[in-house]
Amino acid sequence: MNGKKASILIIGNEILSGKVADQNAPYLSTELRKLGVLVDRVTIIPDEIETIADEIRARRDRSDLIFVCGGMGPTFDDVTMEGISLGLERPLILHTVLRKQMEESYGTVLNGAQLKMASVPEGTELIMTESLRIPVLHYEQIYIFPGIPKLVVKKFEAIKERFREAPFYLVKISLKEREDHIAEDLTKTLATFPGLALGSYPILHQSKHRTLLTLESKEKDYLEKALKYLLDRLPRDVMVEPDPNFLSAS
Repeated sequence: MNGKKASILIIGNEILSGKVADQNAPYLSTELRKLGVLVDRVTIIPDEIETIADEIRARRDRSDLIFVCGGMGPTFDDVTMEGISLGLERPLILHTVLRKQMEESYGTVLNGAQLKMASVPEGTELIMTESLRIPVLHYEQIYIFPGIPKLVVKKFEAIKERFREAPFYLVKISLKEREDHIAEDLTKTLATFPGLALGSYPILHQSKHRTLLTLESKEKDYLEKALKYLLDRLPRDVMVEPDPNFLSAS
């Protein structure tokens, strides 16, 4: 599909160990989809400087947008900034604006942990809005968020319009038939319309609904043609709804 592609990088041993369930990737994936951005990768990695750096290096040339969540606190395992700094090959610096914010919160004499939270890769920009007390950190296509879900939501909501693209158009079709009986029709449709995002999902333990199909594209005309092609090949009696030709912006 045309348009921007995004990667989401979740950092935290607590996520990998199962101690904490990740909420940030599902939230960001859903919101970015609404904005017309395709999320093509979600990666969860440990609090390791080299691993973070490797992932930043790998995604910079492949993703238009990179969203990083977690590891921005004051403790020993908060190494996200060090990892990003290494991946970018930019030194960590004490940002004057962040330092001032720390001084306003904790006093003019800051300890090492507090200074750590004011240190960013050289060249990092601060995205300031009226609704945010603490800015979003931004370097080229990289946007850095804390790991706390409520803060991720608040920060993303404040800046999300900068990511808006042309919307995805979506068609959903409920079928009475199982996937294996229509698989060939789906394969032919995708071969004829390779730019189509086609999904097929079995529905269990229901007598009426057996399969859900989703067809998506950023080009409405293209989607309509693909839909007609598929419907012409499916027996009319397999559809739960007699007229599934409904397009919506997802």
